[in-house]
Parts: sequence; C-alpha cells; structure tokens
Amino acid sequence: MRFAVLGSGSRGNGLLVAADGTRVLIDCGFSAAETERRLARLGCAPEDLEAIVLTHEHADHARGACMLARRWGLPLLGSPGTLASLADTEGVGLRPFDIHVPFALGALRFEPFPVPHDAREPCQLVVTDGDRRLALVTDAGHVTPHMARLLGGAHALLLECNHDPGLLAEGPYPPTLKARVGGPYGHLSNAQAAALAAEVAWAGLRHVVAMHLSEQNNTPGHARAALAAALGCGPEELACAGQDEPLPWMRV
Repeated sequence: MRFAVLGSGSRGNGLLVAADGTRVLIDCGFSAAETERRLARLGCAPEDLEAIVLTHEHADHARGACMLARRWGLPLLGSPGTLASLADTEGVGLRPFDIHVPFALGALRFEPFPVPHDAREPCQLVVTDGDRRLALVTDAGHVTPHMARLLGGAHALLLECNHDPGLLAEGPYPPTLKARVGGPYGHLSNAQAAALAAEVAWAGLRHVVAMHLSEQNNTPGHARAALAAALGCGPEELACAGQDEPLPWMRV
C-alpha cells in the first residue's frame, strides 16, 4: 500500500491511497482542474481512480469532488450527512456509508470513525490493504478515546497539526474564529496531535505526517518540534504536508 498527499491545509486537502491496482482519492478540496494537475504529478489519471471518498463537506475537503466525479464517472462516497450537504450533485453517483461500518473499494478496506468537528456528519478514516494500516485524522477539535483506540497499530499516521496555541492567540484571526479553531469542534493543536501520536505510537509505525497546518497560526518547525518531542525522534524524520505541491509517494 502506498499513499501520496496532494496537499493539506485550509485552502485544500486531498490524499491518494493505492494498493494492488486500486487507487482511491480521499477528499477533493481543490478545483477539479487543480486536482487533475496534482494527480498527474503523481503519475495518476482521474480515470485510474476507483472512487472519491469524503470525510466531510467543508469546501477545503470537498470543493472539486462533484465536478471531478461527474466528469470522470466516479462514485462519490461520504456519510449521509456529508452527501446531503453537497451542492451540485446532479449526475453524480452518490454512495452513502455508515461511519461506524467498514467498507471495501477494490483492494482497500476503509474503517470510518466519527470525530468531533463542526460539520454535519464528519468522519476520519483508517485504510488497510489487509497487511498495512494507514490512519488519517485531519479535522477534529479534540481526541476521543474511540479515536485513539482505532488509531492503534497504524503503520502510517497522517495527523492534523493545525495550530500552535500561542501563534493562534497572537494571530490575525478575529476572536470568534480563534474560538472556533481552538474549540472542541475545531482543529487539533500541535500539542494535542503530539499527545495522540505518543499514545498510539508503536514499533511498527513507519511514517508520521503533519497535516492541515494553518498558514497563519503554525509553522512546519513548530509542528515537527512538537511531534518529535512526543515521539522521541528527530524533526527531520517527520514529513510535513504543505498546501501548494504534493508530497511524493510513500510506501506504508
């Protein structure tokens, strides 16, 4: 199983996961044209995709999903609440899934789980090919015991490090937005992400990628330092997803 981050942050998110000829796009927060460009950078054409899976309906995760799905005849999967929140779904093959029940797409098995975030019915995902496990958590205001249990045993952990609390407090956001971002249904801070990483780390964990960094309220240096301290490794051992270009393929 391999994965590649198309980009991650408040301006757009996308993750490509592949195994045994199956390729699935998780979230499509860029325009359809930009998503196609980034897929091409990774050697993947839209017609190679099995499906698009959405974690929730916010624009930075779903902006280009309906257009891309309609243009290439791809099924679009999400929770019932997520799919009901989308606009412009005419001609799109919508496939709802229960966020408590695993489902399969080709060679990949998806294990969705609910997260505390201010969307209609949000989830995040563990993806497995039967051998390796990839865990994705990019939008959650706090960590629940259920989340931590499901992330145990992951070989790759793609984890939201949205903000540094000090930078958020001093940053340009208005008070209401600061309260939303740092609140229990907003986004994980570096410290919250680091505590979760330390809790679920084990000998088989091969990749940790900092995701969904705020461009105003965080830096890669802050995120890497927090994760490295929690995991007992060097900051250079950790990947950090950016907003403007994809990360290269990584093997789980």
